[in-house]
Amino acid sequence: MQEIEDEEEELYQHHRFEVDKGQSILRVDKYLMSRMQNASRNKIQDAIETGAVRVNEAIIKANYKVKPLDVITVLLPEPPRNTEIIPQNIPLDIVYEDDELLVVNKPAGMVVHPAHGNWEGTLVNALVYHFQNLPTHRNGEIRPGLVHRIDKDTSGLLVIAKTETAMTHLAKQFFDHSIERTYNALVWGEPKTDEGTITGHVGRSLKDRKIMTVFPDGSMGKDATTHYKVLKKLRYVSLVQCNLETGRTHQIRVHFKHIGHPLFNDTTYGGDRILRGTVFSKYEQFVTNCFKMCPRQALHAKSLGFIHPKTGEFLQFDTELPEEMQQVIQKWDTYVNNE
Repeated sequence: MQEIEDEEEELYQHHRFEVDKGQSILRVDKYLMSRMQNASRNKIQDAIETGAVRVNEAIIKANYKVKPLDVITVLLPEPPRNTEIIPQNIPLDIVYEDDELLVVNKPAGMVVHPAHGNWEGTLVNALVYHFQNLPTHRNGEIRPGLVHRIDKDTSGLLVIAKTETAMTHLAKQFFDHSIERTYNALVWGEPKTDEGTITGHVGRSLKDRKIMTVFPDGSMGKDATTHYKVLKKLRYVSLVQCNLETGRTHQIRVHFKHIGHPLFNDTTYGGDRILRGTVFSKYEQFVTNCFKMCPRQALHAKSLGFIHPKTGEFLQFDTELPEEMQQVIQKWDTYVNNE
C-alpha cells in the first residue's frame, strides 16, 4: 500500500521478553528471531523501524544490542476487525469507470478505509455499497479495491481496482513507482529555487510515532524523493506542484517541513500558525480567516496516470483544485497585490 491514512493508531502489547542474566550481547533482531515463531528478520526489522519494538519502554534503533535483564516488548496495532464492512450509501465523485477499475475524487475529511476509531463513513464503506465483489488487498485486509491511499484531510484522485487482475497489475505499478502522481500544495514561504528535488529517508519519529520525520543520514526510515515546481509565488505562501517518485507516509508534508516550508494549515507538521509575514493584528486576522476557509492541510492529489491493466493504454486523469483551496489562493493573491 502507498500513503498511509492519518490515523490515531493505538498500540497493544503482543510480546514481552525479559532477557536472562547470562545473555551474551546480541543484536535485538537476532534475539527476537530466536524467540518469535514464524517471524522473519525483515518483519522484525520493519517492526523496529516503525517503533513497535521497545526496550525498557524506550524506542530503539535496529543496531541495538540486548543486555542482561532488558525488558523487550513488541507493540502492534489492534488486529484487523473480523466483521463485515457496513455498506453505506455515501455519494462518490466518480471521474472514470469501466469493468476493471474506477477513479474517484475523494473529498477532504473522508477517511479512506475502516480502522480503529473509524469503522463507518469511510470511502470503503461507500465502495462496498455501490460495487459488489471488490477484490481485497493481499493478506486479506478489509480494504476492498484499494491499491493506494491518501490522508483523511487530503483531497484528490484515487484509483480503485474492481477485479483481482486489476488489483495485481496496479499494485505492481505502484511498487515499481511507474504511476504518475501530481499533487498541488500551498506551502508557507517561497522555496529558494523554482524547481527542485527533496530527498531524505522518511520514517516514524522516535519522539512521537504518530508523526513522520526525515532522517537525512539514512539511518532509519525509507528512501523518499519528491520533485517540486513553484506554480505561483504569493510572497508569504507559494503554490507548488509535487511529483512523487515514492509514496511514503505523509511524504510531501514531512519533506516540505524538512526544508522549512510546512504546508499551509497542516496541524500535524506546524503549518497551522503564522510562519511568514508581519506581526500586525490585521495580517494575523487575515491569516486566521484563511485557516477557517481551508480548515485542513492545503494538499490535493490533482492528477493520476497509469497503464490500464487490460488494454495496456496509458490513462491520465486530472481534477480542479477544490473550492476551499482556490478561494484561499485567490484571497492571498488579492492581499499581496493590494499591499
